[in-house]
Amino acid sequence: MAKARRHTSKKKIGQIPGSVIYTGEKASQKLFIESYDYNLDHYIEKELLNVEECFSFEEGTITWININGLNHVKAIEKIGEHYELHPLVLEDIVNISQRPKIDEYNDYLFVVLRMLYYDANENIVSEQVSFILGSDYVLTFQESEGDVFDSVRERIRHAKGRVRSMGADYLLYVLIDAIVDHYFSVIEILGDKIEDFETSIFSGNVDDDISQKIQNLKREILRVRRAIFPLREVLNRIEKNDSNLINKNTITYYRDVYDHLIQVSENIDIYREMIWSLMDMYMTTISNKMNEVMKVLTIMASIFIPLTFIAGIYGMNFEYIPELQYRYSYFILWGVMIILFIGMLIYFKRKKWL
Repeated sequence: MAKARRHTSKKKIGQIPGSVIYTGEKASQKLFIESYDYNLDHYIEKELLNVEECFSFEEGTITWININGLNHVKAIEKIGEHYELHPLVLEDIVNISQRPKIDEYNDYLFVVLRMLYYDANENIVSEQVSFILGSDYVLTFQESEGDVFDSVRERIRHAKGRVRSMGADYLLYVLIDAIVDHYFSVIEILGDKIEDFETSIFSGNVDDDISQKIQNLKREILRVRRAIFPLREVLNRIEKNDSNLINKNTITYYRDVYDHLIQVSENIDIYREMIWSLMDMYMTTISNKMNEVMKVLTIMASIFIPLTFIAGIYGMNFEYIPELQYRYSYFILWGVMIILFIGMLIYFKRKKWL
């Protein structure tokens, strides 16, 4: 039975702009907030028990607050009120159908990305992640726990790389870079799936539902493409941004992420062409198999047409057929039919029809 489509936009129809309404399906998700407060010589990691703990951190440090649970609208509104976020920003944070984008405000930047990964059932998951970049903080909003930022957490904990010595703009770069790097893992799995399908089709060992599997893979590629392509515009705008929130020395790192994203986009375009070729290849294989069957049936029909003709003549109920009274007519008839059969096989073989 076909799965019913979700129309999350219905929740927004008729609402006042700036209305903070969660449009996802995870209404029972618990609120989880973690914070990382650090500088070159200082580091504190905490799981915050309530929203109010997000409002007080030491001066001279960089703070990363990660909020999981977009269904907790009241908590998000409190955070927005403290950090003076625009109502439209709060609306976009809890509306999980956002296209990757960047909005510039006086005191902060608002960035929306899509985080991609495969779940335990090998189904691709596209989750919205929203970023608020301030002068000395980064806020991230996720729908549920579980992300691709573990490498960033390790770098902060153990002071690996430059993250502890750089500003909040570098932290935003590191988080975006982690998402883009995970895109490579996703497209690598897609590439392996395409190669497996190619091998199966070429070898002739295909399942009955191979066409449905190829169609599902095509949908996955299109879903990845929709998540990745708008991000190029986001990174391009960051690179050309003259905001005081992004240091000129950090632009080089964003440019590096942009180069990685171009590489991912090119691979997606290649896989998109390959999946169309894969469907054509499958249909060609099916057509060739059908042609082989029709060729065999045609050859068999061609062989038996003259034999049926001879048998039809001598099966007629006429009294005066010359060979009927001959003693060896039956055996001669069999001999002629066998010779015709063998002769036609030899002819077909020479023509390479067999």
